[in-house]
Amino acid sequence: MNRSVVIVAARRSPVAPRGGALSRLDLAGLGVPVLKAVLQDAGPAAAEVTEVILGNALGAGGNPARLVALAAGLDDRVSGLTLDRQCCSGLDALVLAARSIAAGEANVILAGGIESFSRAPIRQHRPLRPGAPAVSYDRPAFVADPERDPDPLEAAARLAAAEGWTRAAQDQYASASHGRALQAQSDGRLTRELVPLAGLERDAFTRSLRPALLDRAPVLAGDPLHGLTAATIAVEADAAAMLVLAAEELARSRGWPVLARYCGASMCGGDPADPARVPRRAMADLLQRLGWTAASLGRVELMEAFAVQALACLSGFGFASAAVNAGGGALARGHPIGASGAILAVRLVRELTAMRGGTRGLAAIAAVGGLATAVAFETA
Repeated sequence: MNRSVVIVAARRSPVAPRGGALSRLDLAGLGVPVLKAVLQDAGPAAAEVTEVILGNALGAGGNPARLVALAAGLDDRVSGLTLDRQCCSGLDALVLAARSIAAGEANVILAGGIESFSRAPIRQHRPLRPGAPAVSYDRPAFVADPERDPDPLEAAARLAAAEGWTRAAQDQYASASHGRALQAQSDGRLTRELVPLAGLERDAFTRSLRPALLDRAPVLAGDPLHGLTAATIAVEADAAAMLVLAAEELARSRGWPVLARYCGASMCGGDPADPARVPRRAMADLLQRLGWTAASLGRVELMEAFAVQALACLSGFGFASAAVNAGGGALARGHPIGASGAILAVRLVRELTAMRGGTRGLAAIAAVGGLATAVAFETA
């Protein structure tokens, strides 16, 4: 069995930097309003949800998907699954849901991602000897060989130098991302997807990046010519994003809202020491498998963990510039790890549904350890 799968609802919270407007919300506080809003949009389909699948990378265990589902008042029969593939998690949750529905194992699943950098547990390794102090750490190892497991910031800086992406080019890209996000806020396009939280009704980090501000930003990694600054690195953030997926035949027979059709995904690996470039492979593989061309895409949502990553991944594909991150990207919002991929999916679905006529779109994201996921949608 290989059933067609559609998106019947897609919502997200505003994104706020760590320590900002959403910092007092735990995972339930972040997720419950978004889950309720997306189920309300799904209408009658909401009653047939049998599973909630959420990506989460910083929660340090537990099962946030089950936690949020029960806190939102879903029936005990609704299963909950949380997955962690770091930055890919939110998009992978959607892929897992789509594959389950396509296989006939479920009819309606709610999928997405949730993350709070502000409330993430402090990590420590247990001491090896009784009485010895615990050892704090920021992130776990993703590769056994330390030489192949660089800090993502340092890896991105090496990529900038290796491919010749200058600080000026990165600054220009970041400024354009904020500019597109500001335009999306002013034209009301984001109101269709945002669920206000804690008094926040818009992405809090979006601003106008003037040249003087960009020039003053110190280099945080890399050399002066190709260096990365605070303006060209996505800030750590808090957010949630969720979508409701259903079997297309069922959705259309019941008259449920159909926003877009899921067309496929590519989940692949690459060099762990150079994770920022792995989405190139995922996007190329997916386009080839679908028989699509870059020029045929009406919208592309590409993760902007770093400006240089976006520049490198876009290079050579031939995407229309107006199609890429049309409402701004993570540089203008922030990077809530486990939710970032789901935010890309919500943005892509909303952008596609706003366009006249049928069109195609693609979302892609990388993760530490040399992993990437790309997902394709189309509208009728």
